[in-house]
Amino acid sequence: MRSPLAPGFSWDHVIGIERTHDIRVVYGIKKDEWEAGVGKPLFYARGLYESYEAMGIDPKNVDMHLVVHGAAGYWLLNDAAYRKYKDTLLGNPNKHVIKGLLAKGAHIEACYETLKGHGWKPSDLLPGVTVVHDAYSRIIDLQLRGYAYIPFF
Repeated sequence: MRSPLAPGFSWDHVIGIERTHDIRVVYGIKKDEWEAGVGKPLFYARGLYESYEAMGIDPKNVDMHLVVHGAAGYWLLNDAAYRKYKDTLLGNPNKHVIKGLLAKGAHIEACYETLKGHGWKPSDLLPGVTVVHDAYSRIIDLQLRGYAYIPFF
């Protein structure tokens, strides 16, 4: 199933994709940038799933890893830890998009070195977030295993 095209376009003029299964992608997320009220790379990762779904590709065929570190590390905090870190009464605005990404099968990964540097513990993270030794070695490992790399630095 293809998504509808804008007037004046036909599928004869739009290049689609050939690979529809075993799609592997890793996002390297370090920069604290926002779009539509959430972390920008989270917004774009959700959009990538939506693009694949619009082309009839089941999210189960997309193996996506989001490796979060540096200035963006706090995006993965649960509400209590987020409130303390940001000195706010509000909860983490990223929690809903992260929950949705996890539901589609994405792997949300926090850098241990970032956690250690801030004094955060695994119990400070949102449910479903896993901890990796460090962001760079994780990204390199995934690239060497054939994952397409999308950097947000």
